Amino acid sequence: MVKRKSDRELEVTRTFDAPARIVFEAWSKPELFRLWWIPKSAELTLLSCDMDVRTGGAYRLVFSHPASDQPMAFFGTYREVIPQKRIVWTNEESDEGAVTTVTFEEDAGKTRVTLHERYPTTAALDEALAGSAEGLPEQFAQLDALLATGW
Repeated sequence: MVKRKSDRELEVTRTFDAPARIVFEAWSKPELFRLWWIPKSAELTLLSCDMDVRTGGAYRLVFSHPASDQPMAFFGTYREVIPQKRIVWTNEESDEGAVTTVTFEEDAGKTRVTLHERYPTTAALDEALAGSAEGLPEQFAQLDALLATGW
């Protein structure tokens, strides 16, 4: 599922048994996003989830972890949002943040989601692969489970 596309690019693809409009909602509505985004094995707690999912909008996610006495914030800007088709955002918490593109392709009521991240350096991608990217298959499995509930 998670594959390195180049020295600075990562890609994850999965097909979900739900139409694109429903899968897009899970990515764009904070009340749904917070239900699946954090890998349960990560021991993270999402303290806040602010998302204005529109072109030019912004997001800010604040997490806590038992090993850290300070919360961690992840934030950026939505560069492009095409409902049910595509979301592109920046990760601005450091100079090593990726630009993330998620596409939604519907076929016969199922949706193929492709998450593509482009990092500014090879070292930044290497760090992501050793850290947060490890959780992507679990996150996608959690999204699959949420979609199955029909919320």
